[in-house]
Amino acid sequence: CGKGKDNIISLATIGLGEDGKPRPYVREVDGFYEDGAFYVATSASSTKMRQISQNPEVAFAASNQWFYGHGIGENLGWVLDPKNSHLRAKLRAAFAAWYEHANDEKDQDCVILAIRITSATIIQDFGDIRYRIDFPAQTATQEK
Repeated sequence: CGKGKDNIISLATIGLGEDGKPRPYVREVDGFYEDGAFYVATSASSTKMRQISQNPEVAFAASNQWFYGHGIGENLGWVLDPKNSHLRAKLRAAFAAWYEHANDEKDQDCVILAIRITSATIIQDFGDIRYRIDFPAQTATQEK
C-alpha cells in the first residue's frame, strides 16, 4: 500500500437487511493510501456511503497485500471543495488511467471517503509472521 499508487481493497460495512437486522455488506473499491487512511472517490448517495452515515465502523482487506483491518469511514465532502484540493490532486494522480471517466467532479455528489484505519494485521512469510498494528497508538506487536 502507499507509494502514490492505487490499491484495490475489499470494504465491508454494516447495513440493515430486508428483515431490519444488521447484515454485513462487502464490495471492492479503489483506494489511495496515505498516513494511516485509504481515500476513495465515490458517490455520496452510494449504498456504502448511506451505510457509513448510519454506522461508520468498517473493515477492509487490501487485495494481494496480506493487509487487513478495521477503520472508521468518514465523508470528507465534495471533491472540488477547496479543503479537499490536496487529496483530490493525489487521487487524480493515483487513479490517472480512469479517474475522469469514472467521476463527474462537477456533481456535488462526487465525494471523498476517508477510511481511517484503527487496527490492522500484516502477514508475512505465508502466515508465519503476523504484525498486529494499533494505528492510533502507532504501535505494532509481532506474533508468530
